Amino acid sequence: MSTQTSLRLPAARTARGDVRLPGSKSISNRVLLLAALARGTTRLGGLLDSDDTRVMLAALRQLGVAIDSTGPTQVDVHGAGGRFPQAQGDFFLGNAGTAFRPLTAALAVMGGDYRLSGVPRMHERPIGDLVDALRQAGAQVQYQGSEGYPPLAIGQGRIRVDAPLRIKGSVSSQFLTALLLAAPIHAALAGEAVAIEVEGELISKPYILITLNLMERFGVTVQREGWRRFVIPADASYRSPGAMTIEGDASSASYFMALGAIGGGPVRIHGVGSASIQGDMAFADTLEAMGARVVRHPDSVAVSGVQVAQGAKLKAFDQDFNLIPDAAMTAAALAMFADGPCTLRNIGSWRVKETDRIHAMHTELAKLGAEVESGPDWLRVRPVEFSRWREASIATYDDHRMAMCFSLAAFGPRAVTILDPGCVAKTFPDYFTVFEGLIQS
Repeated sequence: MSTQTSLRLPAARTARGDVRLPGSKSISNRVLLLAALARGTTRLGGLLDSDDTRVMLAALRQLGVAIDSTGPTQVDVHGAGGRFPQAQGDFFLGNAGTAFRPLTAALAVMGGDYRLSGVPRMHERPIGDLVDALRQAGAQVQYQGSEGYPPLAIGQGRIRVDAPLRIKGSVSSQFLTALLLAAPIHAALAGEAVAIEVEGELISKPYILITLNLMERFGVTVQREGWRRFVIPADASYRSPGAMTIEGDASSASYFMALGAIGGGPVRIHGVGSASIQGDMAFADTLEAMGARVVRHPDSVAVSGVQVAQGAKLKAFDQDFNLIPDAAMTAAALAMFADGPCTLRNIGSWRVKETDRIHAMHTELAKLGAEVESGPDWLRVRPVEFSRWREASIATYDDHRMAMCFSLAAFGPRAVTILDPGCVAKTFPDYFTVFEGLIQS
């Protein structure tokens, strides 16, 4: 797939079948870091095998953490007990925000001689709010290019937390996640509590709940006062839970739930369900509001809906998507098949993702014939009349979610071509193989 420059998807009519999801990217990279920091060995099952997790695995091994692959999606991580053996190194972290931000915080708290870099787009993704918070605590973090952006150099700082660390919450929840994951390193070394206070509105709160849930599984319970203040106790120390199975990726589930909603279904998704800790499972509620039928089980979900290829329509929506920004992209693609204009609000975080997703979605939806408007943190899509639907080649901007979202355009009356389909390797390398196994033309 990685060598394929384009993939033409013929017009599809129906979708049905079963799919087993790959592991969650958000959970996989968090637990890899937690297991590496913990005391003891952790066996992780269901680990996502993708570009982002390979980047994290390579970095941890470079830091001296012993990691044994014991199966296709299973590893044994021999925890370093709070401090990595290697105190220096140059790390290339691709475009993996779930690796770059937490590793920045963890290495800055430990101190050493580290340099962190990524692909050009990663050097355009802001990290200034996280660096500012780390510098408050005495960490030595320097910019190696533009102020406020990677690449970074980390030195040996003198960490102190006699006052709460303050972090802005309006750009990316990954900054708070990074501080939370790193704080027990200092608590264990210095025996003092760490308080973190959020300035402004905290976006993408469900991702913080994932972080807190996983930290607790590794023995650290964070005291949370609403969404404004988080306290890591003085006796905090990561301990291996022994073994842990990673649930399927709920963001990836959104594409298959959408297939059921527009292709008749049922499409049954295994690996996530009502027991999931991932906020993106709330996308099922969005689909129900659009007219789909959703059946939830603890570890699976089944979606049935209309057949848009026969002229049926989904119900239009006007919704705040701040809590589920990744799955919101799937909703934007589904807006092409709605019975009226659809508005996505409070999606400003799209601007600083793998690409500027508001600009990218606006541009590519318009290629298909949709009327699109957008602003700093919103997108409005007027659905495409099938008589005006255009065959198009969709640019993906090296963004896995653009490629997966626009696969849904195959349910229009024309074929759609996805450029650089291999970009899905970031989270779901065999996405198009699975997709094609579910649809019928």
